[in-house]
Amino acid sequence: MLLKVDSIKTSYGTSQVLFGMSMEVAAGEVVTLMGRNGMGKTTTIRSIMGLLAPYSGEIIFEDKNITGIASHLIAKMGIGLVPEGRQIFPNLTVRENLVATARNFSKNPDPWTFEKVLDRFPALEARINGMGNELSGGEQQMLAIGRALMTNPKLLVLDEATEGLAPQIRAEIWKCLEDLKAQGQAILVVDKNVSTLTRIADRHYIIEKGQVVWTGSSLELLSQSEIQHQYLGV
Repeated sequence: MLLKVDSIKTSYGTSQVLFGMSMEVAAGEVVTLMGRNGMGKTTTIRSIMGLLAPYSGEIIFEDKNITGIASHLIAKMGIGLVPEGRQIFPNLTVRENLVATARNFSKNPDPWTFEKVLDRFPALEARINGMGNELSGGEQQMLAIGRALMTNPKLLVLDEATEGLAPQIRAEIWKCLEDLKAQGQAILVVDKNVSTLTRIADRHYIIEKGQVVWTGSSLELLSQSEIQHQYLGV
């Protein structure tokens, strides 16, 4: 198992958000984390990435306990984050955003490079000298994914992968994730698009009030409309 989140409890000050959250991602697997807004999805991601420290439970990555260690060390170990809101560097160019994160700590024999990212997202090449704050939302999301890939992660984590994007851009992001899966990239993705996620992902976790209330395969999720209505419906 590449990543194991075991019964973590996480709070913002005195406000507890996660109440024994558990999940796993295997090498080469695409796993989703779904649920309504405010149920703890982003808090789970932030806990995995070391941006929040759980006060109980463990997070294990490649058999190492990474619970509460510094986020830059977690990134160095091989977890790449595409954060909610993209958070690219607004005062750097597209080129500078990508080059700034170029690393291969995971010793990938066929690493992601500047050129490979531009091949994956041709729209970025046309804006290569544009500043981050001059890009459209879709271009910023492509750049955020490209920036994470430049770290050559063993696990790619996407928080709200396609939120607020135009349908054409969403389709391009999903196609990218499908290609990454075919290449054996392990992916943990937070999103609301059930129809697309069930096509791409191997397994799903649905979270409600800071803990998992359902987990299963895409076929199982598609066959249980009552689960979708109860936990994912607006």
